[in-house]
Amino acid sequence: MNPIKPTRSFSNELMDRLRQTGDEVADNIILQVFQQTEMAGLRDFFKWLNTNETEYSLSFVNDFVNQKPVLPALANWKKMQKGMDFFKENQERIGIMLACLALPYCYAGADGAKVLAKSQRIQNDTLKRLEETGEFIFTVMQEKNWHNGKAFRKILKVRLMHAAIRFFSEFHGTWNTAWGKPVNQEDMAGTNGAFSYIVIRGLRKTGKTPSESEEEAYLHLWNIISHIMGVEEVLIPQNLREAFTLDKVIANRQFRPSEEGKLLTKSLLQTLESFVPNPLLKSFPAAQMRYLLGDEIADLLGIPFQSIESKIIPFIPTQILFKAQPS
Repeated sequence: MNPIKPTRSFSNELMDRLRQTGDEVADNIILQVFQQTEMAGLRDFFKWLNTNETEYSLSFVNDFVNQKPVLPALANWKKMQKGMDFFKENQERIGIMLACLALPYCYAGADGAKVLAKSQRIQNDTLKRLEETGEFIFTVMQEKNWHNGKAFRKILKVRLMHAAIRFFSEFHGTWNTAWGKPVNQEDMAGTNGAFSYIVIRGLRKTGKTPSESEEEAYLHLWNIISHIMGVEEVLIPQNLREAFTLDKVIANRQFRPSEEGKLLTKSLLQTLESFVPNPLLKSFPAAQMRYLLGDEIADLLGIPFQSIESKIIPFIPTQILFKAQPS
C-alpha cells in the first residue's frame, strides 16, 4: 500500500495575493518594448511572438528568448522523458482531452475567461488558436526540442505573450482589478493544471488509466513547463494529491457561470463540430464535453445536453469521432 503523500494547503489569503500578481520579469520586458517602440511596435512584437522566428530587432528580447537552456533545480530529466514518452503513446487521446476537457475547463473560471474574451483572439479565430496550442504542445513534448533549445524558446515566447496580454488589458483602463490581474498567477496555475492533472483525470474517465508513475511523470513535465513559463513555485504541485488539492481550491474560488465562458465554449464547440466528418455525429463534441466535464461544469458553460449521445459516448473511442485537423 502506497503511503499518503503530503500536500501543502493553499489559503484564500495566498490565492488572493497571487491573483493580483503577474510575472515581473516578463512584464518588465514588455514595458521596455513599449517604451522603445510605442503601441504600434508592441502590436508588431506580439505578432512576432506568434511566429517561429528566433531573432528580434531588440537585443534584450533576444537575450531573454534565446537564453541558454538550463533546466530548473526541481527538474528530474528521467521523469520528464517518461512524461514525453507517455504523451507520445497517448497523443490522440490526450489531444481529445485538451480540446474537449482542458480548454472548456479553463473557460469555467469566470474572471479568467474575461481576459480571453476581451482579447477576442479565441472566438474570432478559434481554429487558429487551436493550431497554436497544438503546435506548442507538440514542440514541448519532443525530447529533441529540449536539447536544441526550441522548447525553451517556445515556452519563453508564450511567457512574453501572457505579459503582453496583461499590458494590453490594463493599458486602456477598462480592466476591473476586482477580476484580478490579467493572466495572473492563479489563472496560469489553473491553466497548466488543466493541461496536466485534468487531462490525466479525463484519461482515467475514458478507460485509459495510466500507472501512477506515468501520471507523476506527466505532471512533472508540465511542472517544468510551468516553472519556465513564470509560474511561482508555490503554485507548482509537488505530486498528484497536491494537484488535486490546488485544483479544488481554484475551482471553488473561480468556477461560476459567465457570458464570457459560454461564448468561448460555444466558439470552441462550433470549431470541433467542423472536424466531425459525419453529419449525424455533429452533436457528439458537445456530448463528449459534457461527459468529460460533468453536468455541473457543463451547465455553467451552457453546453447543450444530448440525451441519446450521452448514453453512447462512454462506449465510443473518442478519437474516431474527429477527422485529422488540417496542418
